[in-house]
Amino acid sequence: MSDRLRVAVTLYRGNPHSGGQGVYTAFLTRELVRLGHRVEVFSGPPYPQLDPRVVLHKIPGLDLLREPDPFRIPKLSELHNIEDLLEVGLMGTGAFPDPKGFGWRLRRHLHELRGFDVIHDNQSLNWSLARLVDQGMPVVASIHHPISIDRRLALEAAPSLHARLGLHRFYSFIPMQVAVARKLARVLTVSASSAGDLSRELGIDRRRIAIVPIGVDTDLYAPHPEIQREPNLVCTTASADVPLKGLRYLIEAISLLPHTQLIIMGPHQNSTELPSLLDRFGLRDRVTVTGALSREEMVAVYARASVAVVPSLYEGFSLPAVEAMACAVPLVASRGGALPEVVGDAGAMTMPGSARALAEAIEAVLAAGPLAFERALYARERAIARFSWRQTALTSVTHYQALIEMTK
Repeated sequence: MSDRLRVAVTLYRGNPHSGGQGVYTAFLTRELVRLGHRVEVFSGPPYPQLDPRVVLHKIPGLDLLREPDPFRIPKLSELHNIEDLLEVGLMGTGAFPDPKGFGWRLRRHLHELRGFDVIHDNQSLNWSLARLVDQGMPVVASIHHPISIDRRLALEAAPSLHARLGLHRFYSFIPMQVAVARKLARVLTVSASSAGDLSRELGIDRRRIAIVPIGVDTDLYAPHPEIQREPNLVCTTASADVPLKGLRYLIEAISLLPHTQLIIMGPHQNSTELPSLLDRFGLRDRVTVTGALSREEMVAVYARASVAVVPSLYEGFSLPAVEAMACAVPLVASRGGALPEVVGDAGAMTMPGSARALAEAIEAVLAAGPLAFERALYARERAIARFSWRQTALTSVTHYQALIEMTK
């Protein structure tokens, strides 16, 4: 087997600014080509922003959930093939159409995919990949955490039977992903916590799950001492207004700390809950919602903040926590999922789902002053030592090679 592999990466959406799939794909593939491997990405829209040496195969879809008009009705002129009609029909039932729609379109590329040494799927887990497995192709998948946990937490927060039925329809792609995941000889995940959850939630044999932590660009995510800290400024990153992220508890916590200001980084143009929460707690003048930011803009916010908060009820890993650590901003994080594993003793940990506990932890960090920033410098050292994209790529390659040997 040649040391230089030809790797195909598949993902149903690669948004570079919202959610982790686009970020993961961009940095993993960059490091793979730096190691000398040939990498090509097959992605549905929105497309990832990739290193120029990585070939991008765009697999056009209707992108029916795109911002700022999610659940849009496409024009007749946009419908070109049977996959487009099926995608519209699927959305018409209330389902999230992207994973299945991407899988249908990927069937047109099966011949190309058979020419690679290994296929690395980034949480698409569709029937086209299952067909390649049946044909003896080495297919490995990254599953960052079981999506069934998102569904369960959303159902628990649903206000009505109608909303719960809608959520069941929205998450109707989960059985497909579970069935495909169980067929794979190797699944990569980001933490021991997530590995246990995948085994328990999806029924994947724990022996087939390998832990490969993801990384952060510590050159970009770094302290900026030339930017002055704002004494009572709190920041958080929330790529989606969903119960899983615990944003409502942070907003309530801010209402208990009248001297604080909060910046929420992330796209929330179509949020219905967030404006009502801000009105309920009278926080319109103390909370800023930025919308989508570039990485450089996010780093500038971290440089201004005196504390960063990750209030999630569950995380399979948490790039926002590692990014805050790398920027040397004092961190408060919940104990949800893998967060204790990621943060360790580099930040203040608190009970998930408790606004009062969050408020007390934020207040303690703000009161600690210079001691909090000494701990934040230690957090940056932890991020550099444990969470680099180069190490993610090196470890991934060892699993590619092992899978290739297994499928010979």
